[in-house]
Amino acid sequence: MPNDRAVSDKIRCDACPVMCYIAEGKAGACDRYANHHGELVRLDALTIIENTGHKLVPFMKDASPEDWDGDIVQGSRPFVTAVGAGTTYPDYKPAPFIVSQEIEGVDMVTVVTEGIFSYCGVKVKIDTDRHIGHERDVVRVEGEPIGHVMTSEYGSKMLSLGGVEHLTGGSKKEGRVTCDALLRLCNREAVEMVIGEGGHSASVVVQAGKPPVINGVEEQLMRVGCGSATIGMFAKQWVGRVDEVVVVDDHITGVLSEHQAGKLLDVPPTGIRINGRRSTPGRYFQVAEPGTGWGGTDIQDPLCILGAFNPKIAWEGLRLLMVSTTGEQYGYYELDADLVPRPAEIPDALKASAELIAENCEPSVCSVLFMGGAGGSLRAGVTENPVRLTRSVKDSLTYVSCGGAEAYVWPGGGITVMVDVLDMPTGSFGYVPTPALVAPIEFTMRVTDYGTLGGHIGEIKRVETVVSDVARKVPQAGNQPDPRDRRNYRWARERS
Repeated sequence: MPNDRAVSDKIRCDACPVMCYIAEGKAGACDRYANHHGELVRLDALTIIENTGHKLVPFMKDASPEDWDGDIVQGSRPFVTAVGAGTTYPDYKPAPFIVSQEIEGVDMVTVVTEGIFSYCGVKVKIDTDRHIGHERDVVRVEGEPIGHVMTSEYGSKMLSLGGVEHLTGGSKKEGRVTCDALLRLCNREAVEMVIGEGGHSASVVVQAGKPPVINGVEEQLMRVGCGSATIGMFAKQWVGRVDEVVVVDDHITGVLSEHQAGKLLDVPPTGIRINGRRSTPGRYFQVAEPGTGWGGTDIQDPLCILGAFNPKIAWEGLRLLMVSTTGEQYGYYELDADLVPRPAEIPDALKASAELIAENCEPSVCSVLFMGGAGGSLRAGVTENPVRLTRSVKDSLTYVSCGGAEAYVWPGGGITVMVDVLDMPTGSFGYVPTPALVAPIEFTMRVTDYGTLGGHIGEIKRVETVVSDVARKVPQAGNQPDPRDRRNYRWARERS
């Protein structure tokens, strides 16, 4: 618990640099600490994870421990997370909880603290072919810049949001809006953002684990592959049923008769011409501008990407299928006597091939990954010699988790972690109005290694003394490794 001292009828909270004076019955600016009969109390329950295979349960601030009907935590091996634990600010104090328990005959210790992350942000992956902005376009919330568009990945758009430049480097409003947007994203809430400027801007609603909503339309599918890859995957579905197939794609549009897959399946030339930059046989770049139409282009009529057919090769009655990379848009045409494509009723087999493309597309979803750097002050809550903790993490002697979820630790200096917010208990994140996010982080290791680090040995408590009826208890996520599993540690692997 943070230190408190009376100031007239208020008490002062030192859980963060704001140092609120809190009146009786009121909460501080962060809504995380309150004055209860002159005592500073933590509003969020300490969260303990049970060793089960079920998904994490929802949690509401005003819910009591009795509202959860799961098994008692003492019935299995509990893991004390940093959710609801409190911070080490003003940074000379040990972590709020340093918990030991015996696991498979080895004395283990988990150091638990909530970090105040000024250097933090989120990476957002949006599964869509729709154009939502060019690389480096500014992302705004409530008119304030909170990040930018990053390099696209296969079938997905990427955003980098937050960071210290937006939290502290701009106006007061920019920092406040950025912090609020990050908090809502990390706590799995929906955030509406505008990408780009003026008439070329796009409205995008992002929520972890949910489909993106782009310009008011909920996205359904992410593409099965680029136009070229789609040709290769489904070429056998088309041979003998159609003479030519064009898979429209903003990046690489595919043409069956020219593609190597078509060549190997003896598809004859059709004399088709594509209005784009030819890369290699059957692969075309820049057939149209990026947009929210077919295959992530700005077109609604796919015929506009075609030039005139070569009269020396094409023939009347040539059958042409045009389809998008998700199979959601398709059109069937036949060439008339002037070699002009005319819409025709699509055969069932070709319609089924478009549906097969759609069937092989994964659902479109937004992924939100929290990213932050564990600074010197946070590490000081673990050990009196912070650099030793960094070395221990790099040597795989110490396992890093966030709210019990496995965290990816970036290579190089420092302890820079990244974690999927869907793997963490709901409501894991808080904020302080400095502004900064408050996020849980845990360090688990052998007690002997903790002593070597110069850890706060005198602060170790047995897990039985920490677990109580007022703690929030949630099952361990089925896709997460157990932080106490010795296989996570180099010393255990070497000994085995």
